[in-house]
Amino acid sequence: MSQPLIFEDKYKKLGLENFSEKNLETINGNKFKYDIKVFFVPANYELSVDFNHFTTTKPTLFFLTNQHLKIETGKENATLLYYNRDFYCIQIHDKEVACDGLLFHNVFEIPFVELDEEESFIIKSLFQSIRDELEWKDSSAEEMIRTYVKQIIIRATRKWKKQNLDNDEIKIPSNELDVFRDFSRHLEIHFREKHNVADYADLLHMAPKTLTHKFKSLNLESPNQFIINRILLEAKRLLFYTDKPVKEIAYDLGYEDPAYFNRLFTNKIGSTPSNFKKNYTSGKKYNI
Repeated sequence: MSQPLIFEDKYKKLGLENFSEKNLETINGNKFKYDIKVFFVPANYELSVDFNHFTTTKPTLFFLTNQHLKIETGKENATLLYYNRDFYCIQIHDKEVACDGLLFHNVFEIPFVELDEEESFIIKSLFQSIRDELEWKDSSAEEMIRTYVKQIIIRATRKWKKQNLDNDEIKIPSNELDVFRDFSRHLEIHFREKHNVADYADLLHMAPKTLTHKFKSLNLESPNQFIINRILLEAKRLLFYTDKPVKEIAYDLGYEDPAYFNRLFTNKIGSTPSNFKKNYTSGKKYNI
């Protein structure tokens, strides 16, 4: 197993580590919980991201922030690039790479792109370039590494669009993309205190009916349902991964009436929050 390589300067941090079946327990812990993560996974890996399970059939890049990642099986080497917001903030630099709301924080919960042989070779080369800079420790290494990180993100963003937009499942034409990207970004920031479509329509400078119509015209779930889905995802995370009582979780998610939250969760999930915490075993499974 190769040693982890880390760049640190004041508040900025970036690291690169390789993983295989010999050391999966490292990535399955909390070591990288607060980092932005770009995870290169070969074919034939089984992993969970939050409550969805994936089996890779080809090399795949996963883009993760505060999701819960667990690798279940995988033999060949995988590579994890991780960094903090002080090193490269996806929100501040969004005009450069246009990835927030697509690779990260998208409302469709599709945090990955699949790579063909040529693209896989290019991504591996970029990871190797980052590794070389981390080993050389030249004075210009930080900016060079940041350049390579941007190249990975830009390439993956283009791939995500090609694989996930204007197809049989998500029929979003390119000229409407920014509305959904911005909705995703605002939802990630505000879902704890803003629960109504009107709140997000206001942030997007449009009428609630207009926002709802945009979703409906493309046969998507309503914006209200996406808001509920994001709240429930966070509720499930807090129930399953923390010891917080249901009442405290309700307050954390902006519900002053825990009984209302309990009814909402039970109606949408089909289980009370308490029963979910006790009995959850598996989520949706995807072959990718």
